[in-house]
Amino acid sequence: MSREFELCPGRRIGGEQPCFIIAEIGQNHQGDLDIAKRMIRMAKDCGADCAKFQKSELEYKFNKKALERPYTSKHSWGKTYGEHKRHLEFSHDEYRELRKYAEEIGIFFTASGMDEMAVEFLHELDVPFFKVGSGDTNNFPYLEKTAKKGRPMVISSGMQSMDTMHRVYQIVKAINPNFCFLQCTSAYPLQPEDVNLRVISAYQSAFPDIPIGYSGHETGIAISVAAVAMGAKVVERHVTLNKTWKGSDHQASLEPNELAELVKAIRTVEKAMGSPVKQLLPCEMACSEKLGKSVVAKVTIPEGAVLTLDMLTVKVGEPKGFPPEAIYDLVGQKVKKHIEEDETITEEAVENHVKKVKC
Repeated sequence: MSREFELCPGRRIGGEQPCFIIAEIGQNHQGDLDIAKRMIRMAKDCGADCAKFQKSELEYKFNKKALERPYTSKHSWGKTYGEHKRHLEFSHDEYRELRKYAEEIGIFFTASGMDEMAVEFLHELDVPFFKVGSGDTNNFPYLEKTAKKGRPMVISSGMQSMDTMHRVYQIVKAINPNFCFLQCTSAYPLQPEDVNLRVISAYQSAFPDIPIGYSGHETGIAISVAAVAMGAKVVERHVTLNKTWKGSDHQASLEPNELAELVKAIRTVEKAMGSPVKQLLPCEMACSEKLGKSVVAKVTIPEGAVLTLDMLTVKVGEPKGFPPEAIYDLVGQKVKKHIEEDETITEEAVENHVKKVKC
């Protein structure tokens, strides 16, 4: 069982704690502060635990040539990639406003720090935890500096190998024990055959002392629900208000009705996981009383006879008698009264019967 830790004030993850659901707004806000607030409200109304954005200090994330590169995609918000990204990037003051809004409506707020300077700002903003995007998971100096801030970390693993994830574990664990890994495949939208949910199990075996989660870019909710059934303690999904909006992430995002259904399905699966102890439950008693079978006499059995298997059969009997699993225990026992064919074999009819107590 993975250890628990407090990811956000008053909200622990891992162990038997409920799955922490992150609504990844990213940059699906179209660079519009009002839309961003509507999306935070949507995440809250749908039952997500956290609304998350992506924060970049562009000159630290990209070099000059990358920012000057022509960007002619149908998703572009400018002639160059730099213009495009600047349109989508909120200022520090706008981030402070969004964080305040999230706090006012009662949902946790954070962002992926997409470069070291962005992490510095988010630390100043006092986010509850740092999200490390897949693109920085193998950025070891970034990981060390982020871990040293002392805040919990959620680390995605898209585009990485297991060897790299072992190195990430060793680097972060030596500095900050409060972190988790998310299985992730960095494709948008993600095809089912590329999800590889079994990596969740591999991570649980390789890193048993940290929670494991799932960051999905697939369409629909079924795969994310399956991840929770496999033990994912954090689920992150991109969200949008409209999949037809301009932007490459919208198609792989959940609209409000889908996010609400995902949250509902996750909570249902968590209830359904239940206990590993197999036993007759109180809710099964009515069915057991109505349809549960008993050992009955296959033939007429005279008083004093020693029971053999060919004297016995199993039917739904009235009254109830020995359960079917007791049939072999009855063989060799003597009956102390006459039993008619098709009559239930009861405890009172068997000599020296000692009722077994179920543990």
